[in-house]
Amino acid sequence: MHRILIVEDESVIRDALRRLLERHDYVLDEAGSVAEAEDKYELQEYDLIISDLRLPGAPGTSLIAKAGRVPVLIMTSYASLRSAVDSMRMGAVDYIAKPFDHADMLTAVRRVIGKHAKRKERRETSEAPAASAQEPAEGDAEILGECDAMQTLTAHISKFAPTDSTVLVLGETGTGKELVARRIHAQSRRGGETLISVNCAAIPDTLIESELFGYEKGAFTGANTNRMGLIEAADGGTLFLDEIGELPMEAQARLLRFIQEGEIRRIGSVHSRRVDVRLICATHRDLQGLAAEGLFRQDLFYRINVLRLVLPPLRERGKDILFLAERLLQNQAERLGRKNISFSPKAIQAITTYQWPGNVRELEHAIERAVILSEGNEIDNESLGIDLELVNIHRLRGDRSVDSKRVVRAAADPVEDLSLEDYFQRFVIEHQDSMSETELAQKLGISRKCLWERRQRFGIPRQKGSSGKPRKRAG
Repeated sequence: MHRILIVEDESVIRDALRRLLERHDYVLDEAGSVAEAEDKYELQEYDLIISDLRLPGAPGTSLIAKAGRVPVLIMTSYASLRSAVDSMRMGAVDYIAKPFDHADMLTAVRRVIGKHAKRKERRETSEAPAASAQEPAEGDAEILGECDAMQTLTAHISKFAPTDSTVLVLGETGTGKELVARRIHAQSRRGGETLISVNCAAIPDTLIESELFGYEKGAFTGANTNRMGLIEAADGGTLFLDEIGELPMEAQARLLRFIQEGEIRRIGSVHSRRVDVRLICATHRDLQGLAAEGLFRQDLFYRINVLRLVLPPLRERGKDILFLAERLLQNQAERLGRKNISFSPKAIQAITTYQWPGNVRELEHAIERAVILSEGNEIDNESLGIDLELVNIHRLRGDRSVDSKRVVRAAADPVEDLSLEDYFQRFVIEHQDSMSETELAQKLGISRKCLWERRQRFGIPRQKGSSGKPRKRAG
């Protein structure tokens, strides 16, 4: 039975939370303030502390330091991005806005307690020297995130790493496929050996085979000496082939032989060489679809698709986005000598609402640029290069609650093919007869002043006689 301490000064909320959690077999204790919690209970004996942010006396965040390794989940009816960020910076494991949704609260509690139990188990087992040696700090420090998809990914890496089986890493550009490969290598028995990384898309088709397999002197014009290939250079270690979907067919055939036989033959040689290499492949493309179209060898696909890892795009990682942004900001601030720099509320809104098509790599570069350009101690959305108004319009485009037939009935092309500026113009033209200016602005997620300014910019005048009220349609 897991023990939870609730620190909340409002008895109604405290009672509701107690009833909810007791129905799911949690053992509950209660306190109305931080001082009462310290006086009545041993904080380190709990699996989780749920505390209101604003309490009589000390704030709920003061429990974070007092609780030691016990996770603290912060609740606040003053839910704002700023207070949430401040709580997370101080070490809160998560935050919940009041009034809370029961399902969201239960999900958060289960996730936090589950992670706490795993960490406790790791701490106990890491006392053995052999156990700690299996998890090099370099491999662990680079992959950050606490959402369910990242927790699953981390668990699978831990299972896959000790084996010698081929791993296929799938994910969009910028999601961190190479970091995953490095972590697998670091946690494997080959961690002390060489990791060779090859970007297959960066090597010309005419050179890829000689780069991978090497060549003998005189094999072709310009081959003035023997040269070891990258596969042979990785002997005893790991070979990471990034963007393997870009390999030409000839190289795919040679790679297939290497995987099947564990041997390579340099170009121009009649002798094969045995190599012991663990293979990790990655791609952002649909290899199975390419194989069906004859653009990728099916037999090679089956050979590399042994253990599969799928990296989630940044837009699907929930609160991880802000967590990553804070960590990247800290790293860039230290590297560039910018102390006491933080995100403004608008920057936080931009970070958490923008779709990040370039994923973590785009986020990292945006923050680096913002740290360089920002003159004060706060980074705003403009320094990040994010237009909040266009982000709101973009979100509206993806909102299924909007009647898409009405939005595009005058358009020859589908909405997905429109730029955000085009979409703004089409939306205003389509709806200005049936909506007031206020309604148009609300739907687009912008102010009336901004709506007027954009009308001027795009040359969309208001209809004559319009006073901000919808005009009656004829008939």
